[in-house]
Amino acid sequence: MIQKFIELGQGYGDIFELCELMNSNKHRIHHTFAFVSEHEGKKVASIAVALKPVADSKFMPIYICREGIPYNPENQSKRFTIFEEAVKELDELLITIEVKHSSIYVDPELYYQYLKGALRLYHYIPAMY
Repeated sequence: MIQKFIELGQGYGDIFELCELMNSNKHRIHHTFAFVSEHEGKKVASIAVALKPVADSKFMPIYICREGIPYNPENQSKRFTIFEEAVKELDELLITIEVKHSSIYVDPELYYQYLKGALRLYHYIPAMY
């Protein structure tokens, strides 16, 4: 199974695109994620949705808005709330995982490999085969 992160942006206007992708592909949703990290003393979140492969395909896309959303569980930002509400409307579970910030990686692709490893470790996405 090949999993690939597809970055939509940093969660400003593209959060609506991510929510629309979820609505139009609700039958394909595998899991929804909030990756929380700390950068310069502030917590930020990446939001993502993993979709099941189409037909006999071995490709699992994971659409992500990377690290542009402030994260505060007591007083959540409007953008994060929009994503949470979309997840609830689709009767899905939002999996929140604390991860390293992407700025410690030289290349975003290395960061995505790290995320895929963490997701496989916890069995949130299938193993590569």
